[in-house]
Amino acid sequence: MPSPISLRRTFAIISHPDAGKTTLTEKLLLFGGAIHLAGAVKAKKGGQSARSDWMAIEQQRGISVTASVMTFEYNNHTINLLDTPGHKDFSEDTYRTLTAVDSAVMVLDGAKGIEEQTLKLFEVCRLRDTPIITFINKMDRDSKEPFELLDEIEKTLQLDVCPITWPIGMGERFRGCFNLMTDTLYLFDGGRGSQITDAMQFNGADDPKLEEHIPENQLAQFREEVAMVKAIYPKFDAEHYLAGHLTPVFFGSAINNFGVRELLQALCDLAPSPRPQPAENRTILPEEPKFTGFVFKIQANMDKNHRDRIAFVRICSGKYTRGMKVLHVRSGKTLALNNPVLFLARERELAEEAWPGDIIGIPGHGHLRIGDTLTEGEQLYVTGIPSFAPELFQRVRLDDPLKSKQLKAALEQLSEEGASQIFKPLDGASWIIGVVGQLQFDVIASRLKSEYGVNGSFEEVSYTNARWLYSKDPAKMKEFCEKNKYNTAEDASGALTYLAPNAWHLQRIAQDWPDMEFLKTREHR
Repeated sequence: MPSPISLRRTFAIISHPDAGKTTLTEKLLLFGGAIHLAGAVKAKKGGQSARSDWMAIEQQRGISVTASVMTFEYNNHTINLLDTPGHKDFSEDTYRTLTAVDSAVMVLDGAKGIEEQTLKLFEVCRLRDTPIITFINKMDRDSKEPFELLDEIEKTLQLDVCPITWPIGMGERFRGCFNLMTDTLYLFDGGRGSQITDAMQFNGADDPKLEEHIPENQLAQFREEVAMVKAIYPKFDAEHYLAGHLTPVFFGSAINNFGVRELLQALCDLAPSPRPQPAENRTILPEEPKFTGFVFKIQANMDKNHRDRIAFVRICSGKYTRGMKVLHVRSGKTLALNNPVLFLARERELAEEAWPGDIIGIPGHGHLRIGDTLTEGEQLYVTGIPSFAPELFQRVRLDDPLKSKQLKAALEQLSEEGASQIFKPLDGASWIIGVVGQLQFDVIASRLKSEYGVNGSFEEVSYTNARWLYSKDPAKMKEFCEKNKYNTAEDASGALTYLAPNAWHLQRIAQDWPDMEFLKTREHR
């Protein structure tokens, strides 16, 4: 009998905005039986917002701005699906989410191919050799030629491709997709919403029965293309895919539920089960009997009724059972895991047990941080969970100065989520917010108002760069801070940070203080 570990599939969906990522997420849930009515991503009045988009600003704008987790069962497998923000301004949240998955699905718009953010997210996957399945979406619209799209993947991403399904036409002439591995034809009927169509079985692309379903001129072109595909592209090589060098490619239309079932089945058949996790001094293997896990995300106020804070924990090894006690390595304290939850986006259920690859949510009030490791006693630190120096800075100006305490508490809680960072200057000036992308300021303003009842506006500050400070000599660190206190601040964790007005200034201060290190990234610890 297969082990629970071998039946886990934990993956993220990555794409450029508007390629159909959140729609595909909805449809995977639909095919997995997790929901019975998929919500439109950009809902009209009276419609539904996407199941994975729970923030008010996400539902208003029709975009995903925070990673969400969904767990469901399909074909005897447990599927852990992480929907990531597509917008570049939220790339840090996406990066950390990709540290918690074993594979990824890359969604491309058939008309646009590989776009800027897709390329950036792919590079993150490449750093970790993450296996990628490609889903080329929106084939029911006018698209690039399939051979052109495959060529673009090969040349732009330096990745071998292996088509698993092949489209018959596109746009108004789109008839369906043929599965090259199973000789199965799926005919396209334009069914939307929660309709699911069944496949028709044929004996290869030369089966005469195809003539009953596909116009003669299209059928001739399709047969010619299938012959070319089989001659040009290599057969699927599982080892090559798992090493991150080859991507199996599927075509479809997520909004019409088309090609989604084949993709979901491929995740079960081809995608890896939980992989080893890097840690200081050694690698954590999923088969190890003792529990280990790490926090890759913090999210506050998912449930407006409870003002809660959830730590998302990826289990690396062992088995979680409800009520077990674990070591919080950073603090040295023992935690009892009494109420962790499993997710269906904003819906939750108590987790009685969980295995490597699963994502559990631990409710708390600030004791867990991004990068924390939980074990059954071993002093282990999972590595590879970075924090990036922000690039944009602003101060919050309160409409009501009497709400300064609420502002401080709100900013501290939001910074724990990792998408924004806060800095308290050593000279006593008010808090500074730092982010990677401009849209984050809109999200912070929206959440300050809707979740904390704090109204305010942002004002520019004269900083363009932030670097964390490090020195082996404590006396040198103290001297630096005393002489540069107007540009030095503490972040939310107490780490000293230098705030520079421009790149030239940063370069000059680094030359003047050769014993100091100015770090653009640092490990969450």
